[in-house]
This record gives sequence, C-alpha cells and structure tokens, in this order.
Amino acid sequence: METAAPKVRYEWLDALRGFTMIMVVANHVSSVGFEQNLKYSSSLSFLLLFRMPLFFFISGFLAYKAAQVWNTRALGQLVLKKLKVQIIPTLVFFVLFNAMIWPRFFEGLEMNFHSPQKGGYWFTIALLWMFLFYYLFAFAESRLKHRSWVPMALFFVVSLCAYETCFLPQYFSWAQGYKGPDTLMKSFLGDTSLGQVMRFFPFFLLGNIVRRYWDRAQAVMDNPWFYPIVIVVVILSTMDVLKWHNLQFEWTNLPSTLAKFGLLTIAFMYFRYYRDFFTKRSVIGASLQYIGRRTLDIYLIHFFFLPNIPTIGQFFNKYRHNFVLDTTLAVVIALLVIAFCIITSNILRVSPFLRKYLFGR
Repeated sequence: METAAPKVRYEWLDALRGFTMIMVVANHVSSVGFEQNLKYSSSLSFLLLFRMPLFFFISGFLAYKAAQVWNTRALGQLVLKKLKVQIIPTLVFFVLFNAMIWPRFFEGLEMNFHSPQKGGYWFTIALLWMFLFYYLFAFAESRLKHRSWVPMALFFVVSLCAYETCFLPQYFSWAQGYKGPDTLMKSFLGDTSLGQVMRFFPFFLLGNIVRRYWDRAQAVMDNPWFYPIVIVVVILSTMDVLKWHNLQFEWTNLPSTLAKFGLLTIAFMYFRYYRDFFTKRSVIGASLQYIGRRTLDIYLIHFFFLPNIPTIGQFFNKYRHNFVLDTTLAVVIALLVIAFCIITSNILRVSPFLRKYLFGR
C-alpha cells in the first residue's frame, strides 16, 4: 500500500470544503429562494454536476485515517460518535424546520420524512450511511491476512454499479425518471435516503482512495498530460449533458458521470495547486477555511434563512444564459445567508450542551 498522507491538517482542503459549502447554499438560494427552473438556469444545471459529488469526495478523503486501529471497540466508538453527531442535530433541525416553515406541522413532517430529500436534510443522513458502510468495510478489511488494493477496488466497482441503477428507469423502479407505480423497494430507499447514498457513494470512495494512495495520486495529478486530458473530457461531457444530448438509453448517464468526476477533480487540483493562496495568511483563505470548519452548522441552519423571491427566478427564466449574473447574485445572497448561519451558530454555541448535541463538539 502507498504511504498515506502525513497526519496534518490541509488548510487548502478546509478552504475547498468552504468553497463547496458556498456552492451548496448558492444552489439552494437559486432553486428554493428564487424558484429558478433548472432547465432555464445557466448556473444551476452546471453547479449541480459537481457540488455534492465534491462534498462527498472531501468527506471520503478525510474519512481515511492511516493510524486507525480497527478492532471491535474502536468500531463501536466510531459508530456511536457518528450516530450522535449526525442523527441528533439532523433530527432537531428537521423537526424545527417543519414547525417553523411548513404551514401544517404534522403534514409537512410526514411528507418530508417520506421524501428522499427530507426537506433538504438528506445530506447528513446519507453521509451517516456512507461512514457506517465504510467503517464496516475497513473493519472487515483489517481482518484480512494480506493487505492489497483489491478489496477497495471491488468496493468502488460495486458502488458504481449501484450508482448506475439510479439512472436506468426502464429496469429499476428507484431510478430517476421512472414513471411506474411506487414499489416497496423505492419507498424503502426513499424513506431511508439510501437511494441518495447510491447516487453519491462512488465519490466518497474515490476521495478515500485518493487519500489512501496519496503519493501515487499526487504523482498522477502532477503528470503534465493528466490535467489537459481531464479538461478535454470535462468540456465534451459537460456540453453533451447541457446542450448536445447525443447519447441515448443506457449510455445517457455516461457524459454526466464523466462530468461529475472530472469537475470535482479540477476543483480539487485547483485548490491543491494554489494551496499557498488558501492559507490563513490570506483573507480569502482564512474566510473559506472558517466556513469549511463550520459546514455542519451552516448546512443545518441555512434552510431557515433562504430568501423567498420568486420574481428573480422569473427574470432569469425569461432572460436565460446569463451565467455571470445568475451565479454572482446567487453567491452574494448565499454569503449573506452563511453569515447569518454563523452568527446563529455562535449564539447557540455559547451553551456547552447545545454545542455538543447540536453540532457534535
């Protein structure tokens, strides 16, 4: 196995996580606050390709700990810690959100519970599942007599197969675009958010693989041919997703998948290449790092501060393809929303009890 990355805190990675959090909030500002139509937005359709895959990629990268001792006690401690950090805050804010935002509390509670998106709170649930699956895999892997790359490679391939089923509506009832009646499996995957796990788990595992084989991954990224190839693949695949639509049936999702993996690779390589710019010595670096270290707080709280300005969405739906104005307005409002989230978080964190049970620390 390759030498793992040293046990240090990568400042540029915190900054990248902060950047990704801004993209997440900006997307919700556009889709929920402005009520923009995804088909007409020049910004939403592009950002959706990589914002969540990148978030899960970073989570998978940070999940790997080379010095972790895998035994029954350690596994139990990790599982209990994740359950506490992910379930309690999500449950509290999910209930509070339905009480404050939805006109009919119990109706909203039931509808959002059965929705795969959980009113927006699916992310922490899906991430919890991913950590649990990874912990069980790592525990089982540690029991093997001979360590190799094969188990992780197989795990990644299986995750890709599960991912692909989510985009084949002619074969699977839980797939995107399926128009038949609901099935028990579809309802189960929706209620548990396991359907969302299937759609994003490969990105989590890819981040974990990059961390595991950090020396080799850096050698690949530093190869003079790698980045240009990624750029070409991203341009061609993204154009097909957003404009050309050349591939049909089973191959339709291939350009989208390539675009997701390619775009998150570009973002990751960009922050790594300019890592000296994203240190705490720069205003932008320090700000992004601060946001990156408070992503759980921001994600849980930001739904309460999203604007309700559908007229802006109507404007952008009428005057399409203004990527600069579309993105800039969403990002500016997102930064204001994030500022209010951090202020709210800091107020709640005055209490050690609330700091521990609402934000896990």
